[in-house]
Amino acid sequence: MSLSLHSHPLASFCHKVLIALYENATPFEAVLVDLGSEASRAAFVNLWPLGKMPVLRDEARDRTVPETTIIIEYLDRYYPGEITFIPSDFDQALAVRLWDRFFDLHVQEPMQQIVGERLRGGGDPARVAQAEAALQKAYDMIEKQLGDHEHPWIAAGGFTMADCAAAPALFYAETLVPFPERPRLQGYYNRLVTRPSFARVLDEARPYFKFYPYRERLPARFQLDESGQ
Repeated sequence: MSLSLHSHPLASFCHKVLIALYENATPFEAVLVDLGSEASRAAFVNLWPLGKMPVLRDEARDRTVPETTIIIEYLDRYYPGEITFIPSDFDQALAVRLWDRFFDLHVQEPMQQIVGERLRGGGDPARVAQAEAALQKAYDMIEKQLGDHEHPWIAAGGFTMADCAAAPALFYAETLVPFPERPRLQGYYNRLVTRPSFARVLDEARPYFKFYPYRERLPARFQLDESGQ
């Protein structure tokens, strides 16, 4: 098989690329990166010295492709399918790239900061409050964007790379700072989590959610029972 994705089922940025792969049923081999395993870590760092997931390897073209946005653009160009993740129209493409960066930088980053503080035993309350405020501001901007057009997705008329970025970012962020007072955002979130591609990603991640430090806040269907099922 030409393509292999080196990733971990719990990682939100890995989810972003998996959504794109599943949307177009693109054949690929999933390679689990276990950073707790010296051998797995060494093999991954040998592939990509920065050691950040995910990374796409294309043996047919002898290319190693890092960074989620670049991976999805690469798939759009060399392994196209029914879904086009970046529109051909220049202005629409800019909007997609803008909102892709927005979710990575202004939802993912504060979300990960809050999680990181908890992993450090509670961390700095001021840093947590700052990250929570950043999420609230981002939510307001998303709510406004969704109200500015009649499309069900964030940027262009159809499902795009920006929505691939939004799904995992909002899934985890919602467990930290919910958004029930923002009906458009809530509706968008509901559409994302029920989209078959992302539903599949979440189902595959379910056995690993026990390692998420805010697992008690996950929707009930994603929580394991006492038997681990």
